[in-house]
Amino acid sequence: MEEFLPVLRRSALFTGIRADEISSMLTCLHARRADYQKGEYLLRVGDRADHVGLLLSGSALIVQENFWGARNLVSQVQPGQLFAEAFACSPGAALTIAVEANEDCSVLWLGVQQILTTCPTACVYHTRMIRNLLSDLADKNLRFNEKLSHLGQRTTKEKLLSYLSAEAQRQGSEAFDIPFTRQQLADYLSVERSAMSAELGKLRDEGILTFEKNHFHLLAPRE
Repeated sequence: MEEFLPVLRRSALFTGIRADEISSMLTCLHARRADYQKGEYLLRVGDRADHVGLLLSGSALIVQENFWGARNLVSQVQPGQLFAEAFACSPGAALTIAVEANEDCSVLWLGVQQILTTCPTACVYHTRMIRNLLSDLADKNLRFNEKLSHLGQRTTKEKLLSYLSAEAQRQGSEAFDIPFTRQQLADYLSVERSAMSAELGKLRDEGILTFEKNHFHLLAPRE
């Protein structure tokens, strides 16, 4: 696991914990690494999660799928980020989402009971990790509410502007990259890809933004 220590140190779960402490904690957390190929499911709808996933490399998609196979993209997971923690913290809860490898990836699975139960010495690092997990859950909840705000817009154009405006504010720049392909962005906003692409073209023609693949630049209103 030494090769992945830089990723673990960047993870929200291990914020404020030294590299040597992380290494010693992994055994206590029953950590195990698993590798997945692009398109392979890490978790499926209906699974019961008793481990928290931490992505070590590659990327993964969190998707909702209905009975007929229609997909709604919830979010994308990048190295260092957690997933399935809310379900793992709710014993017996069946997953209502699936996690799929967006490319070849490696995952570190951590036992949730080992995370939530402090070790006999009640070390300060374990206590900090529990606080970090709560902070991550709170951040995910805020992101989910933000997505609901995007989806609550009436038109494809308004959904796009709501999402892109939020990304510009989050990244602190009018020029930024988004983590989605066109199809993934359409799935995330629950709109048709062709209609979304047409709206992006109109927004560019109106001088509201420019874009190149997943790089966007929002333009100030003309005087």
